[in-house]
Amino acid sequence: MDVHEYQAKELLGSFGVPVAKGAVAFSPDQAVYAATELGGWSWAVKAQIHAGARGKAGGIKICKTYHEVREAAQELLGKRLVTHQTGPEGKPVQRVYIEAAEPFERELYLGFVLDRKAERIRVIASQEGGMEIEEIAKTNPEAILQVIVEPAVGLQSFQARELAFQLGLSIKQAQSCVSTIINAYRAFRDSDAQMLEINPLVVSKDDRVLALDAKMSFDDNALFRRHNVADMYDPSQQDPREAQAAEHNLNYIGLDGNIGCIVNGAGLAMATMDMIKHAGGSPANFLDVGGGASPDRIETAMKLVVSDSNVKAILVNIFAGINRCDWVAKGVVQACKNLDIKVPLVVRLAGTNVEEGRKILEESGVKLITAETLADAAEKAVQASQGKLQAA
Repeated sequence: MDVHEYQAKELLGSFGVPVAKGAVAFSPDQAVYAATELGGWSWAVKAQIHAGARGKAGGIKICKTYHEVREAAQELLGKRLVTHQTGPEGKPVQRVYIEAAEPFERELYLGFVLDRKAERIRVIASQEGGMEIEEIAKTNPEAILQVIVEPAVGLQSFQARELAFQLGLSIKQAQSCVSTIINAYRAFRDSDAQMLEINPLVVSKDDRVLALDAKMSFDDNALFRRHNVADMYDPSQQDPREAQAAEHNLNYIGLDGNIGCIVNGAGLAMATMDMIKHAGGSPANFLDVGGGASPDRIETAMKLVVSDSNVKAILVNIFAGINRCDWVAKGVVQACKNLDIKVPLVVRLAGTNVEEGRKILEESGVKLITAETLADAAEKAVQASQGKLQAA
């Protein structure tokens, strides 16, 4: 789960990471009020979306007067901001962050990521702040500093000091930076985060080191014990279908193909999409209904899939273990009778209660295409999406 910049800064601030003063606003009037409360002579008005590269896309505006703050907020609020990370559809701006624009001398990069291969937290830093880490790795890989954290002892002060001095900081600046790095690590670890990026981490004129921007991503599976993080969820930043799927505990990711997939198990779902590609088609989604899928859950999954206007065929591929084929079959029949499904439906069942499931489908009177194997199902789904195969 991703959060907005202002939410990440609130969390970092609670762990002692220095951040610039700021306030969130949902209207131009609130933006002006926030600027007056913050004081000063210059403010940054930042669009709040779950994506980076906002500055290049015009999502961050520096303002010198309250009138400029109002105009910037009016321009950004309600807009769909398009960056290279959002795709052409962009993301809606429903709030802006008003921040005191403090002068600074240097921009640095600081990031924390969960390295699954090493099974450790990896700390990444660079003197080239303000740039994307991928760009730094491409143009100047020697500028990237890295530290692997031993989980038994956590990030040590000497490791943070080494990073601070490798970043070329003075003794006074390094003292502030060490504290920032240690506290940022604590925020990452104690919040079950998967990624924390502070870019840029800036050095102020009075030698303070503070987070000027922040992005955080969290482990969905740990939200049950991180209620403060779970409360930061913003469904407006997700594909509406993905948000609806989350409400029903379905794992759904929209893609750009035309064959809708309803599968149980992430591994089988990936294999199904691979087989569709191998057969010359393109999957419209990843959808894992999980174990113990009830008929109502199957119907909900079907509803999500058919809500995509690009879908030309649907492939239901179930290998039942914890699931039962008769439950899935009842769900398919229920969905076909309750929903106006106008595209061909390919069903492949295997595993627990497969004979009962096939019997339910045969006696239902629902028009569908059955398949015995995954390869056969993928081939038939591709043919059906091209209009070469019709349901019997």
